Amino acid sequence: MAGPRARVLSENGGQQFWFVLVNQLEHQGGSDETLSWNGQANFGGDIHKLWFKSEGELESGENEAEIQALYSRAIAPFWNIQGGVRHDVEPDGLNHAVIAINGLAPYWFEIDASGFLSEEGDLTVRLEAEYELLITQRWILQPRLELNAAAQEIRERGLGSGITHLDAGLRLRYAVRREFAPYLGVEWQTTLGGTRDQISATGADADELRFLIGLRAWF
Repeated sequence: MAGPRARVLSENGGQQFWFVLVNQLEHQGGSDETLSWNGQANFGGDIHKLWFKSEGELESGENEAEIQALYSRAIAPFWNIQGGVRHDVEPDGLNHAVIAINGLAPYWFEIDASGFLSEEGDLTVRLEAEYELLITQRWILQPRLELNAAAQEIRERGLGSGITHLDAGLRLRYAVRREFAPYLGVEWQTTLGGTRDQISATGADADELRFLIGLRAWF
């Protein structure tokens, strides 16, 4: 007799879907002008998916860009565990193994927590949390928090051990259509611990307030 999984596949045809989300494509104005992006795409069914993620910043002399290729499996309603690889296109072409978990926490907070083990043996962690507050059917306020940490000092990247970076932002977008929403926002970026000490020693600002204009789109 066919099990529940087989019956679902039989009734729904084991359909495969794809989805592309440009969560952030924005110009940031602060001490330097920056083009920043954060996006993802996935393909698969309800249980198994292939995910591709990319994020980065283009800034004069300090570019950062990464891509990830991940296998994702649903482990509970609204929650997935993922594993795969990350390649840093900039600044140094470093590769990492990735383990991640993402989904919807209580009260509809979107959570994405990732651990990265580089080919040099360095362990780093990234936690991202977002929430969407519907002011009207078209106006949406999105608070966002990103925290980065390192298990050890990584001098070639200017990182100390412990929590390294904290970004907290607000983005107010207007949904021209559900799939197309320009936005304005503000983001406070700061460094902490040993990372802050290394940045301060160079004379650079360890804290920065940035004003944003951008676009969120999906299809």
